[in-house]
Amino acid sequence: MAIETSARGRHELVLRIASSVVLAPLALAGTFAGGMWFLAMMAGALTIGAFEWARVTRLPRPALTLLTVTPGGVLLAYTLAGGAPAGALAAFLSLAAAAAAGAQRGWAASGALYLSLPGIACLWLMATVEDGALLMVWLLTTIWATDSCAYMVGRGIGGPRLAPRISPGKTWSGLAGGVAGAALFAAGFALVMQFDAPWRLAAVASGLALVAQAGDLLKSTVKRHFGVKDFGHLIPGHGGVLDRIDGLMTAAPVLALLVATTGLDQGPPGWR
Repeated sequence: MAIETSARGRHELVLRIASSVVLAPLALAGTFAGGMWFLAMMAGALTIGAFEWARVTRLPRPALTLLTVTPGGVLLAYTLAGGAPAGALAAFLSLAAAAAAGAQRGWAASGALYLSLPGIACLWLMATVEDGALLMVWLLTTIWATDSCAYMVGRGIGGPRLAPRISPGKTWSGLAGGVAGAALFAAGFALVMQFDAPWRLAAVASGLALVAQAGDLLKSTVKRHFGVKDFGHLIPGHGGVLDRIDGLMTAAPVLALLVATTGLDQGPPGWR
């Protein structure tokens, strides 16, 4: 049994690495390209995520359809018309999906907001912050560093479970490893880019790592409630799109809020 479990773990690790090798360059290329390329990438990922959310939460077909088109429609409205029309459209589609979902109305409405807000936050960061594409690349790679270090440290050290009723595989050591990995990556990034006060950017990255891990637990709570292992099977070794971008879903709005409160044309503390 131990040999079988070990072999399964190695196979899963190989799949995770292979998927990352393929997807990470595509995500970075789309981010650096910016403009409609970035919009298409975000809208596509969140549209698939919306379908996964609707399927897992067992929404009836009319609500599933409404929820699936919500993220792309909201992001397009934000790009073409700005924040107010996009917010109005998000509210309308949330209410429409809830009205069509019957007893699952709460899952439909929360899903619409959960899937729209991170996309708007990412587009806002790209358009508002000087070197917005570089900031988004930093955010993505910080989350990847968090996930990778949490996975490796958690599996390597183990120890007490972080939230056994929600996600039995997560440990306190993995959480600490993810936070430390994000901090070290951010400090190294700041040094390479010759930014001021690398320790401040490391502190921001540590906070975002905690937020990203909270996003992972939020996703796990939904899956545990509905008795599923993954949101989908599109990405080998990871599951569905939502299983891969769960950290971004919570970290992006928090980073946008931080930037908005520290200067609209500047990044987070320590960025410059």
